[in-house]
Amino acid sequence: MSSHHIVREKQEPALLLLSLGNFSEELLGQLLEWSPTVIATPLIAEQMNSYEIKIDIIVADEIDKTLQSYIRQIPQAGASQVEAALNFLIQNEYKAVNVVADDVNFNEFTTFASKINIVIYSGNQKIYAVNPGFSKWKPAGESIRILSLYLNLQTNGLADKGNGDFVTTTDGFISLNFDDGLLFIAEEI
Repeated sequence: MSSHHIVREKQEPALLLLSLGNFSEELLGQLLEWSPTVIATPLIAEQMNSYEIKIDIIVADEIDKTLQSYIRQIPQAGASQVEAALNFLIQNEYKAVNVVADDVNFNEFTTFASKINIVIYSGNQKIYAVNPGFSKWKPAGESIRILSLYLNLQTNGLADKGNGDFVTTTDGFISLNFDDGLLFIAEEI
């Protein structure tokens, strides 16, 4: 891209930081590269402050205003931090969000996955929801794990290794067909 490329607000996915315990600093740098809206929990905001990385929004009922100036707040109001953050992003017409989390409760993300594109980075996995008929080009020998329950799964280009683990059989498109709903799948990063 040219040096005069303009990044418009909400053009890039927002970044929701729930934890950073098992996350690569290099990948975090890549996610921060295009200056996304950064949302964090109070604990992660303190950690990011020590790295001198600006947080735009903190998800909490009360926040320490001395942490960084000009921080906005999303009150939880009885919701989980994930629910409060995703509701805020949807209400403010964000199209996508990257989430960094050590522990992932898919129940918190399932109701939002049809309203906003969610990619979850957890440890060495990139997790996202797919619709029936999903297809993607992948090289041979790559692993995919299906993390959700499914009915009548039909795959193409994948060998079933059991326990939700699949491996691509050849270079080319893989596909997943299943009954209604969404599946969360994970790829290694």
